[in-house]
Amino acid sequence: MEKKKEEERSSSSSSVDERYTQWKSLIPVLYDWFANHNLVWPSLSCRWGPRFEQATYKNRQRLYLSEQTDGSMPNILVIANCDVVKPRVAAGEHISAFNGETRSPFIKKYKKIIHPGEVNRIRELPSNSNIIATHTDSPHVLIWDVEAQPNRHTVLGASESLPDLILTGHKQNAEFALAMCQTEPFVLSGGKDKRVVLWSIQDHISTLGLRDSAICKIAGADTQKSPEISPRGVFKGHDNTVEDVQFCPSSGEEFCSVGDDSCLILWDSRLGNSPVIKVEKAHEADLHCVDWNSHDTNLILTGSADNTVKLFDRRKLISNGGSAPVHEFEGHDSAVLCVQWCPDKSSVFGSSAEDGLLNIWDHNKVGEKREGRASAAPPGLFFKHAGHRDKVVDFHWNSSDPWTIVSVSDDADSTGGGGTLQIWRVSDLIYREEEMVVAELEKFKDHIATCSKSPIE
Repeated sequence: MEKKKEEERSSSSSSVDERYTQWKSLIPVLYDWFANHNLVWPSLSCRWGPRFEQATYKNRQRLYLSEQTDGSMPNILVIANCDVVKPRVAAGEHISAFNGETRSPFIKKYKKIIHPGEVNRIRELPSNSNIIATHTDSPHVLIWDVEAQPNRHTVLGASESLPDLILTGHKQNAEFALAMCQTEPFVLSGGKDKRVVLWSIQDHISTLGLRDSAICKIAGADTQKSPEISPRGVFKGHDNTVEDVQFCPSSGEEFCSVGDDSCLILWDSRLGNSPVIKVEKAHEADLHCVDWNSHDTNLILTGSADNTVKLFDRRKLISNGGSAPVHEFEGHDSAVLCVQWCPDKSSVFGSSAEDGLLNIWDHNKVGEKREGRASAAPPGLFFKHAGHRDKVVDFHWNSSDPWTIVSVSDDADSTGGGGTLQIWRVSDLIYREEEMVVAELEKFKDHIATCSKSPIE
């Protein structure tokens, strides 16, 4: 039995290496820009922070990630500075010439925060992305003002950094389900206690007598004990661990959650603490992730351990079964870990999974007739990022830089440790309207022809 398992692992590894080699040869064709950053310790989350500097050929932006150690060093929340190269600046031969075992010159650590326990999830406050929330293996949500936090030296035995605020309310560990609201300073969390819990950071600021709607500074970081606040609401309706939560982009009162009970639940805090709609058996297995479309708030995505992504229209959802998805997307061979709508086009979204792939989909292309090799692709799939060789645990579209994504993989299974962070921008020849691309290529062809006819001086 062990010999058979070893053979299967070897075969799988060989298949992944072959896929990676083929993918690497296509980098100049597929990407406008690409950067690979090797991580000594894995990071289970990655998020974009604010852009703070603009130059001729690049922009500089904060990037949030973590270091999940084995105990020989403290667990770290990392604030990095990332140089994001502007579109149509990087040469194809340069972006494909990278060493997968080294760190990228585009990413530099700016600040390290010694985190109390592993960093399982990072989420930023949209109205002020210097304020972030983290989940660890505890019942609490930790809030950090990353600019106010001191930079720490990471040596064994160093004291933990003090969060600027601690959100209490869970009865058991809340490890992954975490969201921050686009319209209000609200935080949402789910945990093993089957609860969905809602807080307002403003409640803490109000108790201090401060009035700062932008929440530019959370007080309390300079004390020996972090301040705590209780929830505004506790919502019960799941029968198992809540794995992910998301606010409706246009509301701080409406939100949704998914969990290991295979349910998708919609909530409205104005209507009480019970589900507004509970879709049972939304998938055939545990649900790992959910996202709500900011362009069309009727559309909700879910990803599951059944390897699929489903698109639901909330106008067609009903409780107790019978809620068919608009479409079911099948393009992964393993559990889907993360789904996220593209901020630049309403019909586009990404999904990442344990198979090491990050797929980009366009639900408007479902049903379109395809020819040639494209006809074999799953409906709606138009881009496949195969740069990771292990499970892609998180990714984040860059709202400041169109079609640019940061993604991270936990490479424990493939290399025995560490991780890979990649930042990439899809070539605009892939996602732009076909007529525009053809017209540009024709113009380029005419330019080449004109140049070739010019006399050499």
